[in-house]
Amino acid sequence: MRKFNIRKVLDGLTAVSAAASASSAAQQQQAGNRETEIQETLQSEHFQLCKTVRHGFPYQPSALAFDPVQKILAIGTQTGALRLFGRPGVECYCQHDSGAAVIQLQFLINEGALVSALADDTLHLWNLRQKRPAILHSLKFNRERITFCHLPFQSKWLYVGTERGNIHIVNVESFTLSGYVIMWNKAIELSSKSHPGPIVHISDNPMDEGKLLIGFESGTVVLWDLKSKKADYRYTHDEAIHSVAWHHEGKQFICSHSDGTLTIWNVKSPTKPFQTITPHGKQLKDGKKPEPCKPILKVEYKTTRAGEPFIILSGGLSYDTVGRRPCLTVMHGKSTAVLEMDYSIVDFLTLCETPYPNDFQEPYAVVVLLEKDLVLIDLAQNGYPIFENPYPLTIHESPVTCCEYFADCPVDLIPALYSVGARQKRQGYSKKEWPISGGNWGLITQSYPEIIITGHADGSIKFWDASAITLQVLYKLKTAKVFEKSRNKDDRPNTDIVDEDPYAIQIISWCPESRMLCIAGVSAHVIIYRFSKQEVTTEIIPMLEVRLLYEINDVESPDGEQVPPLPTPGTGSNPQSIVPQSHPSTSSSSSDGLRDNVPCLKVKNSPLKQSPGYQIELVIQLVWVSGEPPQQITSLAVNSAYGLVVFGNCNGIAMVDYLQKTVLLNLGTIELYGSNDPYRREPRSPRKSRQPSGAKMSRKLSLPTELKPDLDVKDNSFSRSRSSSVTSIDKESREAISALHFCETFTRKNDTSPSPCLWVGTTLGTVLVIVLNLPPGGEQRLLQPVIVSPSGTILRLKGAILRMAFLDTTGSLVPPAHEPWREHNVPEDKDEKDKSKKRRPVSVSPSSSQEISENQYAVICSEKQAKVISLPSQNCIYKQNITETSFVLRGDIVSLSNSICLACFCANGHIMTFSLPSLRPLLDVYYLPLTNMRIARTFCFTNNGQALYLVSPTEIQRLTYSQETCENLQEMLGELFTPVETPEAPNRGFFKGLFGGGAQSLDREELFGESAAGKASRSLAQHIPGPGGIEGVKGAASGVVGELARARLALDERGQKLGELEEKTAAMLYSADSFSKHAHEMMLKYKDKKWYQF
Repeated sequence: MRKFNIRKVLDGLTAVSAAASASSAAQQQQAGNRETEIQETLQSEHFQLCKTVRHGFPYQPSALAFDPVQKILAIGTQTGALRLFGRPGVECYCQHDSGAAVIQLQFLINEGALVSALADDTLHLWNLRQKRPAILHSLKFNRERITFCHLPFQSKWLYVGTERGNIHIVNVESFTLSGYVIMWNKAIELSSKSHPGPIVHISDNPMDEGKLLIGFESGTVVLWDLKSKKADYRYTHDEAIHSVAWHHEGKQFICSHSDGTLTIWNVKSPTKPFQTITPHGKQLKDGKKPEPCKPILKVEYKTTRAGEPFIILSGGLSYDTVGRRPCLTVMHGKSTAVLEMDYSIVDFLTLCETPYPNDFQEPYAVVVLLEKDLVLIDLAQNGYPIFENPYPLTIHESPVTCCEYFADCPVDLIPALYSVGARQKRQGYSKKEWPISGGNWGLITQSYPEIIITGHADGSIKFWDASAITLQVLYKLKTAKVFEKSRNKDDRPNTDIVDEDPYAIQIISWCPESRMLCIAGVSAHVIIYRFSKQEVTTEIIPMLEVRLLYEINDVESPDGEQVPPLPTPGTGSNPQSIVPQSHPSTSSSSSDGLRDNVPCLKVKNSPLKQSPGYQIELVIQLVWVSGEPPQQITSLAVNSAYGLVVFGNCNGIAMVDYLQKTVLLNLGTIELYGSNDPYRREPRSPRKSRQPSGAKMSRKLSLPTELKPDLDVKDNSFSRSRSSSVTSIDKESREAISALHFCETFTRKNDTSPSPCLWVGTTLGTVLVIVLNLPPGGEQRLLQPVIVSPSGTILRLKGAILRMAFLDTTGSLVPPAHEPWREHNVPEDKDEKDKSKKRRPVSVSPSSSQEISENQYAVICSEKQAKVISLPSQNCIYKQNITETSFVLRGDIVSLSNSICLACFCANGHIMTFSLPSLRPLLDVYYLPLTNMRIARTFCFTNNGQALYLVSPTEIQRLTYSQETCENLQEMLGELFTPVETPEAPNRGFFKGLFGGGAQSLDREELFGESAAGKASRSLAQHIPGPGGIEGVKGAASGVVGELARARLALDERGQKLGELEEKTAAMLYSADSFSKHAHEMMLKYKDKKWYQF
């Protein structure tokens, strides 16, 4: 506490000393009065951090399950995640704490529960009857490895097959083992000398629950009689088995093998298969066996009342189909359809009308889980069309390179984007409704529109409707189509400079009110777009080339002096990490034969048809300078009211008037300072110290702010990507532009009224102000030049500048000026023209009186600290050191509960918020233990307490830092489980009932219960109680009657504490044990590897 007070005293001193240098004592008095007037309403109780929803395709999927009654799909992943999907808009994410891969999922059909089997030999029972599913029980196998599980419909006994070939039986209600075990040596022929291998399949005969079909990997299949505890039949085949499936009548089953064959067996004829099929084998004439094919990894056998059965399989292609895409094969009668997939198949399931295995299955669709996609195939229509996927699973269609988040947008934006995006929809989908339709939507308590924009490696940009914790793609823009694509490598003038993603988006600047969009790409290009509902054909694409040069003056360095080295290419902080690609026809060279005045990409010179949506206004490209590639753009801003776009890199800053298509400003960073440069910079020749243009350089998407200080924390994966080889002189001379903000404010200390200007922040913590002198609106704006000049105002902070914003006298945010959107491609009538002449840009602070000199506050956030500066006096009235040992990755000034605050995300994983203008700390939560480059590049805060980041290459994680949203979240989440009647069992028919031909039931309790089977060995598996029970109540308690329920819950919990102590001890022992096991496994895995082989 004492430390905080000292800081406040110091802040006070700095404010006083700054104020003393102001023009008069009266002004100081005025400032004091102003400060006390601002009432800050935000308190720490307004803040709470929690994850809300996760969108996108489950990263590295490994398992699939479907509940045919509830109509819910579950997907497990290699990192222990569980994603559940119901109707569009109902989805849920859960995580197994161990992080072990999910190897199998089994629904308790229509029970609202799910069993997961993990690679660490644990079984978990999930309760899906609560909005946030939780684990009720876990069972850890100690001596055996789980390979396959089977839970018969409407049974509470789960069969668990192991690597040793044994089968154990688990009571799903109590999650305890039965004493009944099927040992491998009892199941196979006693005369067999070899072990049959792990269990790859278990299922009961659809017509007789007392008979269990067991598939061993080596090729042996056993039909086991559960009552007599012996094998009825053994079926041996000399090819390894991958999967087994029953015909619904229980008289036949089908096996898939590693040589690409299918064998169909009659249950009562174990000597040889009834039929052998090689779906993709070339039939040889002499009756010889077909050539072997790739393994058939899975087969399903589904019957229909009216026609032939379906045999559906994955894999099995012949070995000569090199380069062929993975396929799903559908065999129906005499027809065989081979459906090519974009990615390899992880698993597939056939969706059927009935949950009963002893009825005609009537398959209607196949859900195929691919490595990076989820595909649903309609089996009922000719040609097997796919269903249009309503889930937002295409975030990663091209890798995400940046994203922005806008909450509380203008209400007409989403309909406008949707209407232009609707024209981009593909045709040829199935006409039927999406078959995964379970669950119910939550209540929509948030009414404001939210938009997420993602930029991608292929140059595309996607706009998403993110309102009310859902996600839906609205519109896709392809920025690369403005450039010529080089046909092959020979086209490139410099083939040793290669870049896979020359169009990758690096920065997005968007004005939601005017709908102006500006992007900066990795090839040092900037494109400005206008939104239009009309289609246009642009004859000549307007373009500008800018020669942004880093040069103090071209004096040769004395021979004795060493030129400071540049960072080695390939590091995250490399200011030169650009690999250009150019078209030969644009190449030119300077007198000494080096490439000069050439952009990295060539703009098309043919007419460009532009569909409704975003249309190109101007393309700006930085060019090569004397054999040097242009540097990556590190900051970007666009302003529709001024008609200006500005961008900067580590060489300098350029401003363009996009209405007149002219370059207004092109300055090296040092020239911005004029005579006020605080650094003593060595004059040096840029040419001498740089690398020759032929050097191969890797271009990585580095952080927009370059040359960050190296961290002390060496083990942080994020800090490792930094280069610390930059000398201090070079750090100063390579000062990059890191933040840009257009505004209408006071530019100099003695200003009496605000005027349009640009605030520029650099990586060395300097803020400079450039004055903009704009001509009047209307036609004059297009005829007279915009005059820009540095104001001489310089402010300093510690660390690179990240964000700037302005507050008025009441402490409200002053947004940058903007023009309201209007259709640009329709000629204006005379009245409109007159209006546009008079039209002033919307914005300007609601300042009460102009004669008062203290009128605004500038809020500036850097990597290390935040300052609030009173304008025009430029006194620093508040200061907060955000972090000493780390640095801020993202800072945003956002609105929340009719007030505003500064939200920061640090490289050490902390999320913090500060009040404005006083910068009181309101929230500080250690959120992310490990920050990697992907999270660092994509984390962003927005209004109303919302934030997001890319949690994996395919998924967006949204979170909230608002207490109100956290409290409403339970109501907003969808329900997975809905009460549904289980369909009636199939009618056995009169004759079958009379002569006993129908399904045989079995009293499993009698066989597997403790009284009959005895207790299982204690050392075999260990029961761990899950947190699911009490969590369910907690979830329900945060609803409308939250307070009463919480009080009651507190009493219940006190009573439970003693009883839970023993269970908690068991759980702690288990987690300690699993941690030591994981640590040991990791040590073995990496023991002989060097760091660069990981």
